[in-house]
Amino acid sequence: MDEAGSLAERIIDQSGDAIIYADGAGLIRRWNRAATALFGFSAEEALGQSLDLVIPERLRAAHWRGFDAAMASGALKLAGRPTLTRGAHKSGRKLYVEMTFALVVSDGVAEGSVAVARDVTERVERERAARAVGAPPA
Repeated sequence: MDEAGSLAERIIDQSGDAIIYADGAGLIRRWNRAATALFGFSAEEALGQSLDLVIPERLRAAHWRGFDAAMASGALKLAGRPTLTRGAHKSGRKLYVEMTFALVVSDGVAEGSVAVARDVTERVERERAARAVGAPPA
């Protein structure tokens, strides 16, 4: 690997946010240390698996409609804007995650998708609790 490639790998691996790259078929091909911390699956467990690994079952159909449309069109509905969604932890615990998505394109063709995610479960639960008692969110 050249120096630029090695630097890119270190940046990905040492990022504080989860970085997950999936190929055009939705199979996980890159999984950094923060993804392990967030979702509980080691890289060895995640690599080669479907993205369904971290998508709650009830959200999978909608996810795959969006994923397939993005792969076919080469465009993202959210255009890189962050979105709040649910994620699934290895333990079965449900997470709230804020994610951004980007397509990885080569010669004008989408070859995969990268997601950058962070755990916002505590913040979302704190805001819900504040709304439940009528307090303004912190």
